[in-house]
Amino acid sequence: MGTTKKAKSALISVFHKDGLAPIIQKLNDLNITIYSTGGTEKFIKDLGVNAIAVEDLTLYPSILGGRVKTLHPKVFGGILSRRENENDILQLAQYEIPEIDIVIVDLYPFEKTVASAASEEDIIEKIDIGGISLIRAAAKNFNDVFCVSSLNQYDEFLEILSASNGETSIEQRKNFAAKAFAVSSHYDSAIFNYLNEYLNEGELAFRQSFDKASVLRYGENPHQKGYFFGNLEELFDILHGKELSYNNLLDVDAAINLMNEFKNDAPTFAILKHNNACGIAQRATLKQAYLDALAADPTSAFGGVLISNKVIDMDTAQEIHQLFCEVVIAPGYDKEALELLKGKKNRIILVQKDIELPNTQYRTALNGILFQDKNNKTDNIDVVDFVTIEKPTDREIEDLLFASKICKHTKSNTIVFAKNKQLFASGTGQTSRVDALEQAIVKAKHFNFDLNGAVMASDAFFPFPDCVEIADKAGITSVIQPGGSIKDQLSINYCDEHKMSMIFTGTRHFKH
Repeated sequence: MGTTKKAKSALISVFHKDGLAPIIQKLNDLNITIYSTGGTEKFIKDLGVNAIAVEDLTLYPSILGGRVKTLHPKVFGGILSRRENENDILQLAQYEIPEIDIVIVDLYPFEKTVASAASEEDIIEKIDIGGISLIRAAAKNFNDVFCVSSLNQYDEFLEILSASNGETSIEQRKNFAAKAFAVSSHYDSAIFNYLNEYLNEGELAFRQSFDKASVLRYGENPHQKGYFFGNLEELFDILHGKELSYNNLLDVDAAINLMNEFKNDAPTFAILKHNNACGIAQRATLKQAYLDALAADPTSAFGGVLISNKVIDMDTAQEIHQLFCEVVIAPGYDKEALELLKGKKNRIILVQKDIELPNTQYRTALNGILFQDKNNKTDNIDVVDFVTIEKPTDREIEDLLFASKICKHTKSNTIVFAKNKQLFASGTGQTSRVDALEQAIVKAKHFNFDLNGAVMASDAFFPFPDCVEIADKAGITSVIQPGGSIKDQLSINYCDEHKMSMIFTGTRHFKH
């Protein structure tokens, strides 16, 4: 098998022509014969460069409205022939098939067509058949053929052509073959996911593909490799700071999902650490919301991720600037506020764009994948059950729903205390609900919060009345929980006997 190959011919059939002209000119300068189709052929000839129509090679016209153009042995034989295989060479001569050394293809924009809410007919017509076949054939025969499979590769390919006068190395061809199969597999995954809903439940399969990869400094710990697959630029403008780490990204994900619960509310500020809120408050001004969020646990806030649902002004920025924090996220920043926050070299400053996040979640488990719908259900006072004699006041209802939103985004088992739309304390990730409750009480006392008149939220039901009893003795007056225990009545009875109010939501919010 050869290593360095000098190209003599190229087949070009692309949807996007942007950036193609310099490649055409370079191929022409190198006396490389060009074969082409339809609109691409016209584009090439308009540049003053000769191109042989594929129809003249195959002696078949483009048929079925352009659905069949390149699917012919005279095309695929020239791509797939092994240049050092004697029988292949003899067959090429027998059937008058020219060798094709370079294939440049850019596929129909299937994903963009789906995203545009086009009709099913238009979407199906954007399923590329000839192009994907050309890519696979050229990439398979990387020993002899160079495959350019996306307009994103045009610049790099032009550099290779220019540097070596049309010669390519086996390493370069293998590299572009790998890129080609990444393109083809991503394309097929997009088509599959569009049609996946038509499979029966027993036929379901899982396919996900991400083109863009970011190499992280390391994974969860320094001895682990880490990567992010996805396009952060779709979600954020990254204004300042060091690169986001693996752990930063997990915290940012938790912060975004939490703050989405308060997206259109009054000024709300949250501080997160290890995926959990250690402080969150809603106030008339953003500065006060930040200060009250910080008051919930100023110790944990050190090195945390900060997020706001409003543009950060100078008053708020002056307070934030006093805290060492890893990341600040907001929908925008006043000019002076941004300049101040940039004063810390490594502080990551993000502007969150208004885009919709995926409605599904998946993670590795054992030797497979766990997949689920995202927990998009938020507790609503219109669908809860008031199960106790005592009913919560209007202020308590507001606090109960506020606490419930925090609880939904906190690691289980969890208990959340809140009052006047401020997180007082939470017990997070405990193996028992009683442990979570007692942790929250200790934390609230440590930071001098008076729990008298505060409310409590739980992510799951109470199997016994011990939790409401402990909460009552700590000063809690109202409780929100899913209900559903066979011993619910014991908790209800305790609340009735001690003039506590409790509401059942009917929705569990485990988070693991």
